[in-house]
Amino acid sequence: MKNVYEVLRQKEMELTRLEKEVEALRLVAPLLSEEKEMNSEMAKSALPTAVNGPQQPIRIPAPPVVPSAQPVRAAGWDDTAKRWP
Repeated sequence: MKNVYEVLRQKEMELTRLEKEVEALRLVAPLLSEEKEMNSEMAKSALPTAVNGPQQPIRIPAPPVVPSAQPVRAAGWDDTAKRWP
């Protein structure tokens, strides 16, 4: 039989990993959406660019750095785990 607190710890670690993945997807999704729009705009403006000469490259600002959150544990988890036989 598995230790209940070990299973709980594994599930908390999995939850933390999934939260990080969701946050990463939230940061990347708008960038991918903008990239699609820029590609379609560039395809439409390819002829005028060739006629009028080169243009300045488009610079995309880097997303802000978000510090990673500490794993969240259930209240009293450590105290209960220490008393477990």
